[in-house]
Amino acid sequence: MRNSILSFMAAALCVVAAGAQVSIPDTDVSAGSTKPAGSSSVAYIYVSSMIGNSSTAEIIGFSAAANGELTPIPGSPFAGDVGNLAGNGNYLFGSTLSTTDIESYAIEPNGALRFAGSTNVVTPNGGCGNAESITLDHTGASLYDVSYFGNDCTNNTYETFSINNSNGKLTFLGDAGSTEFIEGPLTFIGNNEYAYTTDCYHFDGGITPFKRSKNGKLTQLNFEVPFPALSTGSYCGLGQAADPTNHVAIAMQAFDGINSPVTGVQLGTYTVASDGSMSTTSTPSNMPTVAMDNVTTLNMAPSGELLAVAGTNGLQIFRFNGAAPISRYSGLFTKSEVDAIFWDNANHLYAIGSKIGKLRVFTLTLTGYSHAPGSPYNINKPQGLRVLPL
Repeated sequence: MRNSILSFMAAALCVVAAGAQVSIPDTDVSAGSTKPAGSSSVAYIYVSSMIGNSSTAEIIGFSAAANGELTPIPGSPFAGDVGNLAGNGNYLFGSTLSTTDIESYAIEPNGALRFAGSTNVVTPNGGCGNAESITLDHTGASLYDVSYFGNDCTNNTYETFSINNSNGKLTFLGDAGSTEFIEGPLTFIGNNEYAYTTDCYHFDGGITPFKRSKNGKLTQLNFEVPFPALSTGSYCGLGQAADPTNHVAIAMQAFDGINSPVTGVQLGTYTVASDGSMSTTSTPSNMPTVAMDNVTTLNMAPSGELLAVAGTNGLQIFRFNGAAPISRYSGLFTKSEVDAIFWDNANHLYAIGSKIGKLRVFTLTLTGYSHAPGSPYNINKPQGLRVLPL
């Protein structure tokens, strides 16, 4: 019931186009490019991909050179029937497609993966859910799983698992309590103490705050975070991303009832106080409108100065200015759906689209952008993406 409502909501979202489209070639290039001589790796990139027309997945690994060009990691692809991915410097984690497990893979010095173990994420909580979106905190010590239907078999929750970095084992610490406003991954602010998620349940929006304890367990805070005021309708939250300090970008769209949008998808910015509460100076008039349909995800550059926004028909970049209004940096980079995006620490943005089977790599700075050499790469029905900077 919950998922069918969300699918209907996504199909109904409407947006006002903004800005001209950026002309970047959308050509097919083989994934077997050669790494330039003398270059060093800046990141490992892992993509979960379906095997042919089967219902089984595998993990494809790449090493990224300083110019963003990708080279397959020795031994890739790796066995792993997983979709959503998360990782730290020692392990890659994946939520399985056909079971209720999260699998752990040790990352070898050359980026190769070695299966380390599997954890059933439903059994310890005694609920009805399954392994879905997974997120790590900034230290890489804790893993958070979105458990659909949670421990009470009705609403969703975040489960907390501690990570044993000697063997990749996950230990269940508890859940954050169930609510209808938990749907996607968490976003932690720079101090790693507070995390936030947004949702749009029955066209009723929510921004939900959490506090992280020293052992990693989450507690839902009992205050509401307001959306900007409107004369007609109210905003729904569609995604969030944080800069390295205490600011959070939130994608939102206003509705006046079911299937009745009164704005396009807009981008607001919030400032987090020392107690986890949030304030904003964003208004309907100073928030930019994105140039795409339903937003799928947001991701902030490590510098906190560029914000990537992905959606059902494109990818767009914005300038992020802390508490000040967000400003437009580009038009659409592509007209194709983009499902997941991540940055490395060398000015590269990676993006996958399942429907068109592409992994794109962009080089982006405050002064310019381009496709990295060899991009885009053909990937068969990519399901999940994780970038681990080196």
